[in-house]
Amino acid sequence: MTPEELASVTLEHLRHIRKRVDQIADDVDIVKARLTSLESQAASIHADMAIVHVRIDRVDSRLDHLERRLDLSDAPP
Repeated sequence: MTPEELASVTLEHLRHIRKRVDQIADDVDIVKARLTSLESQAASIHADMAIVHVRIDRVDSRLDHLERRLDLSDAPP
């Protein structure tokens, strides 16, 4: 193989490698965007769960109050 042929083949391989690296970089960018979206959604779910816990605590407190008023509870008034 002549030096020119070798250089041509090498250049062809390098172009192919560069193309694949660019494709992989694009895929990584897409994965990053999707991961950011998932992180945002997880944070939103966490906040929603905190709100639900607060509401459950309020309902529990109100139920305890009603049970005490109706003498349905073993707890002292």
